[in-house]
Amino acid sequence: MEKSCECKVPAAILAIGTANPSNCVNQEDYPDFLFRVTNTQHLTNVKKKFVRICEKSAIKKRYFHLNEEILKQNPALCSNGAESLNRRQDLTIDMIPKLGMEAATKAIEEWGQPKSMITHLVFCSFSGVDMPGADLKLLKILGLRPSVNRVMFYSLGCYAGGTILRIAKDIAENNLGARVLVVSAETTILTFRAPFEGDPVYLLSNAIFADGAAAMIVGAASPHGTTERPIFQIISASQSVLPDSDGMIEGHYGLGATMQVSEKVPELISANLEGNLIEAFGSINVADWNSIFWAPHPGGRRILDYVEEKLGLDKERLRASRHVLEEFGNMFSASVIFVLDEIRKKSIQEGKSTTGEGMELGVLLGFGAGITIETVVLRSMSIVDG
Repeated sequence: MEKSCECKVPAAILAIGTANPSNCVNQEDYPDFLFRVTNTQHLTNVKKKFVRICEKSAIKKRYFHLNEEILKQNPALCSNGAESLNRRQDLTIDMIPKLGMEAATKAIEEWGQPKSMITHLVFCSFSGVDMPGADLKLLKILGLRPSVNRVMFYSLGCYAGGTILRIAKDIAENNLGARVLVVSAETTILTFRAPFEGDPVYLLSNAIFADGAAAMIVGAASPHGTTERPIFQIISASQSVLPDSDGMIEGHYGLGATMQVSEKVPELISANLEGNLIEAFGSINVADWNSIFWAPHPGGRRILDYVEEKLGLDKERLRASRHVLEEFGNMFSASVIFVLDEIRKKSIQEGKSTTGEGMELGVLLGFGAGITIETVVLRSMSIVDG
């Protein structure tokens, strides 16, 4: 039986792990790959348009579970009309827990505590809905205790990186001694298909999305002290839906999954973001948004550009998000955890506090369908003095 904490101690991220499939494709090579494996090289105008989109994406490379060999064995995945949802589901259901395990194993190793201390598991994935879910499969392949309390989120999309952190904070602060394994695992298996005339939305999504997984250990600090070393303290976490944003970001299942993202999304997010930030920081007075560190979801180059311009941010503020976009693409909900990992790795290299430059407070932002924004206020913990 879970015991509630009598005195809440702010939860903290105690470890981070990330993982990607081994198949890495350079962005400049992806158009040739896509049109070759889907036998659509005759669509020369579509390919030219797709090449331009890839060139403007600010992405250098992406990682995918699907490779040429798998696609040759499953030709229906390369078509727009063939029945393929069952096969896509089979591949996804098998892959998601395994990739999640890779990220979780890294996080647990960094954490340095026995797996038996994990009390809760929070798992999210855009795809692969099944019963039992990826959470139970992950519990078994990791060898976690069968009494671990599980929560599984499907089909939330890109903002879920903030959602699972918000849920983990609530669990850790309200259950004495709780240690929450938080996992996001994402893939493009359901969305991959052949390009065709007259679908610019598909071209955009196929130019930016990629596969990846990320994991964190979240817990409230022990009053007696442990060997655990907090990275980021979670000050607050909240969710909101932007006004007049119906239909701006949607996903639908059919033969596979389709993504619809309006060109107005970057402008709408940036126009409403400051109000969300002011409400999230509450009584914490932030006179200049350049005085905090930033971990927004790298949903695309234009989103980052609009946020940077609207809030008057220095170029350095969004460096970590731009780096993740460049090196990995948009990995749905896992991306923002990659950004946190990049922030702390860069600062460790520079021998500074977790975020560098003496910036104690920061914000993690998840953007996705709804349009939904997850806003998580963080405090960096010192890594210099231990």
